[in-house]
Amino acid sequence: MQDEKLPPPGAIISPDTLRDNRIPPGQSLTVKWPVLDAFGPPRLNAADWKLVIGGLVRHPIAFTWEEFNALPKVKVFSDFHCVTRWSRLDNTWEGVSVKELIERAGGVKPEARYVVAHGYDGGWTTNLPLDEFLVDDALVATHHDGEALTLEHGAPARLIVPRLYAWKSAKWLAGLEILSEDKAGFWERNGYHMHGDPWTEERFGHGW
Repeated sequence: MQDEKLPPPGAIISPDTLRDNRIPPGQSLTVKWPVLDAFGPPRLNAADWKLVIGGLVRHPIAFTWEEFNALPKVKVFSDFHCVTRWSRLDNTWEGVSVKELIERAGGVKPEARYVVAHGYDGGWTTNLPLDEFLVDDALVATHHDGEALTLEHGAPARLIVPRLYAWKSAKWLAGLEILSEDKAGFWERNGYHMHGDPWTEERFGHGW
């Protein structure tokens, strides 16, 4: 295993970084950060970016890049597991907690159970259970390991949900839609698992 880094002071520590064995079944360690996506980077810059939060929230809201960057920031120290069988440990992400964003939208309505994340890349989506989305170590990140995200890795902002496979951490995030029923996203409609837990190898099969 690679030499482990220490989390930066004040960072939120993702629970999986505290495991004795941090590499899930079927995964291999990498120190690189491979680039994978469905459609390729969109033509997008910060001036045109907007994040919309809607569906079953009490007060639907949208943030411009300037408004988003005025929100309180967090750092998260976590591992990153791709369904294509590589894992990158000791990542430090910086951005806005998803809890903060949902609070700014007035919180969720009682019937809310799921989230669909929408990307700017060709209408791309992915789905997540609400109770695994509204966790301390999930955020909308603008920085990785002290550097602003590059376009190929989801700039200007991407979702990071460290406890699930990385395809759930939508690049080029455009919106978060809160729903009462689960709704398959792009890869889920094309054979990937509806949940995506790396520790139980939920790679393929709907898992309804």
